[in-house]
Amino acid sequence: MPAGLNRALLTVAGAIVAVILAIAICSVAIIAAGGGPLDALAAFFNFGATERAHSNGVAAFIDRAIPLYIAGLAVAVGFRMNLFNIGVEGQYRLAAICAAYVGSTFVAPPVIQIGVIIIVAALVGGLYALIPAVMKVTRGVNEVISTIMLNYIALNLTAYLVQGPFSGQREGQLTTTTPELPESAMFPDLNFVFEWFGMLAPTRAGGLWGFLLVAIVLGVVVWLVLERTRFGFDIKASGLNGPAALASGVGPKKMIIAAMVMSGAIAGLIGLPEILGDRGAFNSNFTAGLGFLGIAVALLGRNKPGGIAIAALLFAFLDRAQGPLQEANVPASVVTIIQGTIVLLVVIANEITKRLALRIEERRAAQQLGTNAPAEVAA
Repeated sequence: MPAGLNRALLTVAGAIVAVILAIAICSVAIIAAGGGPLDALAAFFNFGATERAHSNGVAAFIDRAIPLYIAGLAVAVGFRMNLFNIGVEGQYRLAAICAAYVGSTFVAPPVIQIGVIIIVAALVGGLYALIPAVMKVTRGVNEVISTIMLNYIALNLTAYLVQGPFSGQREGQLTTTTPELPESAMFPDLNFVFEWFGMLAPTRAGGLWGFLLVAIVLGVVVWLVLERTRFGFDIKASGLNGPAALASGVGPKKMIIAAMVMSGAIAGLIGLPEILGDRGAFNSNFTAGLGFLGIAVALLGRNKPGGIAIAALLFAFLDRAQGPLQEANVPASVVTIIQGTIVLLVVIANEITKRLALRIEERRAAQQLGTNAPAEVAA
């Protein structure tokens, strides 16, 4: 069996075992919380009693996966350079409010309006990620510490901006918000896709977000850049062994800056699906925590766009079930327990399968050497 196929089978087997163990462990937690495992399982697959509710549930599930997928991609780029970009949370929040405000200051054809908003979000996210990158290459500051501190700065700066210079709150409005985006800034929905499958179009606010198409294109671009270009090879080489990469003509410091800026630019897009697909502004109800969830999604997806997509769908599937779980008298906190347990067990399984694959390769190499040795002696 080819080495690549052997390792892939071990990885899949490890992931399946990890998920089964996670389900078993979480069943114990559900019973301890006073619920029933079978009731919880039924709640996860409960998308509504009517066809319309079913469509709304599916749309909510996919919409939740879109920002999680982008967050996973942002974190994965840093991981490829052996960088832990904890600052994705602050980068996307700051980028979202800046992009929402800039988009509200002018009106243009949709292609231009949306394009400017996306560019602004990527620029803000990339520039904010440049700060810890420069600190690391010039002063050796660990990126974990610097990005955590920058998260607090970004979150408080965002709170100040939405209540001050970027405020668009109207009299009587309860939530603090930026000015509303014009209609030309809203991304068209993809509700027509449901009709292709013979389903009713969702009626939930925003429907199926059209930013899904941007996320798919982004995933393909990230895969091409990291897996099929010299730049991607240089990032991976620098992350694995900086001195060796330097000896071969690759500047590790340059790669650190490039990887962090690229990670931050992708992170800047995390909040756009929600803003351009539903809310039409950045407000105090804007979804938080996506940056931290992106770390778990990237780990679960093994930093590969395809794997990250599966992990994002899994997390979104679990998150969507919080309402049905409460209806089944199962605490919604069970979702967090399941997510954490799956990530922990999959990381352990990945390490075990990696070691098993290494041992199999060592044995295979030893057998080949043993087979070829008599022929070499005879020659």
